[in-house]
Amino acid sequence: MGTLPEQLVRILTASIAPVIVISGVGLLLLSMTNRYSRVIDLARELVKELDVTPEPSRRELLVVQVRIIYRRTRLLRLAIILSSFSILFVAVTVLSLFADQVLKAEVDYFSVPCFGLSLLALIGSIYFFIRDVGVSLTAVELEIDHYIGKSS
Repeated sequence: MGTLPEQLVRILTASIAPVIVISGVGLLLLSMTNRYSRVIDLARELVKELDVTPEPSRRELLVVQVRIIYRRTRLLRLAIILSSFSILFVAVTVLSLFADQVLKAEVDYFSVPCFGLSLLALIGSIYFFIRDVGVSLTAVELEIDHYIGKSS
């Protein structure tokens, strides 16, 4: 069975990769939440401007911008949710590894799929984050198009 320090070393060794994933996903999540906050602030600014803008062409442009911002918030929200699920699945993986080492419970059937789900959630999160970046470029092109000409 081994002594308590030996068990602790085995637990820590088994948990290194999942804990590194938590750290990396946490930084990604921080970036996403900062971006999400900025998009929410921008939406509020656009709505305020829309309320006071009488010019029809400018109002039309602002309405399109608000729609794009709404789409971005939905994409970022989904990316944040998936990142959070990724962290949750990694935490469950570490817990199951702990149970395996301490309680000698055979939980490979549980920890391996949980880690797989964590990686799938991370991939989904990154996918929606990348989509947000693309949509944000569309919004910028719409805003500056009349200054630089038709977009390429």
